Amino acid sequence: MTGNTPCARPARIDQVIPSIIEHDAVSNHTFVAQRLLRGLGFASEIYAAIIGPGCAGRVHPLNELPTHADGSQWILYQCSIGGATADVVARHPGRKILDYHNITPAALVERWLPPLGEESRLGRRQLQMLAPLVSYAIARSEYNAAELTANGFARTAVVPVLVEGGNLEQSPDPVWRERLGRARSRGGADWLFVGQIAPHKAQHDVVKAFTCYRRVYDASARLHLVGREMGSTYIDALRRFAVALGVEDAISLPGSVSVDALVAHYETADVFVCLSDHEGFCAPIIEAMSRGVPVVAYAAAAVPETVGDAGALLPDKSPAFVASVVRELLADTSARASLVAAGRRRAARYAPAVASAAFCRAIESALAVP
Repeated sequence: MTGNTPCARPARIDQVIPSIIEHDAVSNHTFVAQRLLRGLGFASEIYAAIIGPGCAGRVHPLNELPTHADGSQWILYQCSIGGATADVVARHPGRKILDYHNITPAALVERWLPPLGEESRLGRRQLQMLAPLVSYAIARSEYNAAELTANGFARTAVVPVLVEGGNLEQSPDPVWRERLGRARSRGGADWLFVGQIAPHKAQHDVVKAFTCYRRVYDASARLHLVGREMGSTYIDALRRFAVALGVEDAISLPGSVSVDALVAHYETADVFVCLSDHEGFCAPIIEAMSRGVPVVAYAAAAVPETVGDAGALLPDKSPAFVASVVRELLADTSARASLVAAGRRRAARYAPAVASAAFCRAIESALAVP
């Protein structure tokens, strides 16, 4: 084989991921990637160091990862945090593709979650370690791709996050829809944010802006913060903060919910407010747009790239400013309708079929690397 000859097509491309759990964007992406890899003709299994609820029978323990040193097996590493999993990937003799979801900067999480801060720092060091070992890298956004290039990855492609097509088309859970609708019937706007309850997602800033909105514009407004908690320290502080501000009865923290319950939240929301300090893509923004919910978002990290011109991008997130932007949006029916229409067009660019086709093209490009 010459230096310019593509490698022989492998029989299998197995995925490795540090942890996998139901109703998580990176985990869902991994499951869809497995289906696409199999559709391309590869045998493909998923191996994880931590297998969470809802994934039993679909994922194998990492220590069962087979080793085929004859070139017939490639590894696709789903990278979003540091840890021993990266070392397993580095030692494996198969060719490697890295699928990068971004690693949250340690400074944003270590005060609340010291172990996560350590894993984040390790993960960024491991990126540099993996760069010369990876023949091709896939990124969720141009923002992520630039970070990969800065860490030494020679070949990258941008592929939006993969989601199950049915997830965005599923009907809302009737129980959740009735419950949320009953609250709406009493008046007041419904704010929504979807994401892990974690410091870098900045739910505390959403609570501040929401409190200002209730005091100045709409005393009946409600806030729904949907997502599983990352440890107890931050969410406990968030609850205490809501009590101190006197808005605890107006804030819902339902945790991780089923897809149809999440759809019910999107269908009954008036606005999606994202004030996150770090996002490598932010799939819930696209979900909100596809469901006709206007987006107000702080312009940090990859969020401007994801939102484009289809949402209200904020240069800062002072509570009074955020509250005023939301108020203006909800009071101006014409502006809201225009933003909803733009959001639906934007979401179509990230539709499951579009993202799936981009992923398949990226795999074929990886196979062509000499």
